[in-house]
Amino acid sequence: MSRDAGSKRKALGRGLDALIPTKAAEAAPEGPATSAAVTAIRPNPWQPRTEFVPERLRELADSIRQRGVLQPLVVRPAGAGFELISGERRFRAAQLAGLTTVPVVVREASDAEMLEIALIENVQREDLNPIEEARAYRRMVDELELTQDAVAERVGKDRSTVANALRLLQLPARIQERVAIGEISAGHARALAAAGSEPARLALAERVARERLSVRDTERLAREAQRAGTDADRKAAEDRICRALGTKVNLQVRRNGAGRVVIDFYNLEQLNGLIERLAGRS
Repeated sequence: MSRDAGSKRKALGRGLDALIPTKAAEAAPEGPATSAAVTAIRPNPWQPRTEFVPERLRELADSIRQRGVLQPLVVRPAGAGFELISGERRFRAAQLAGLTTVPVVVREASDAEMLEIALIENVQREDLNPIEEARAYRRMVDELELTQDAVAERVGKDRSTVANALRLLQLPARIQERVAIGEISAGHARALAAAGSEPARLALAERVARERLSVRDTERLAREAQRAGTDADRKAAEDRICRALGTKVNLQVRRNGAGRVVIDFYNLEQLNGLIERLAGRS
């Protein structure tokens, strides 16, 4: 990454305060508020949130019918209309409530700023489920070329929080789906990562969801599954070497992956045969 690019991103990050409404700014956004036709507003194409709970949207729509949209949406000019910067839930609820116009604050924002705003705003407001949040961090790393430390600084979270979230994306898609819809928590999912093979993880995830196991129980079962998988893999490896050498073999593997291979022989003739095989002379 060039020094100029890094400086540009730093400047962009500082400028986001004027574009991402904080709690104080939510009550009184900067700049004059105006109104815009709902049909003239396009959703933010970089919106990381994909799950909108219908019941909560209906509740917000009911409130909007009674009191209107109390906090203006933030938009940018786009062609003959506008593109949404922030306020996706209010925009959807206003549509559901049947409003034809909504209050807006018009601001200028580049495509790069739109992407960063969409990601950071949702994470800061905790609007995302754990998988959406992890994907937002991944996009910040990949598309904004930020380190995990820089991502953590931008969203106001610890680096460990960002790192743990990103690990969720290494899990099988089915487990990610369970986390996204709330069947299991992010804590359960992180525990499942230690279960070893993908089939073992999927089976344990099913059990966690079915029996509503605690995170601690999940961690214990994941360790047991990992040990069982390791034992099975070791036994399969021993059997394969045993067939190749024609004698008993014992693999002793330590936690760090190092270990020993113990090969039994019962007389000097068998030892000489083993030496020839291992030396590649047979």
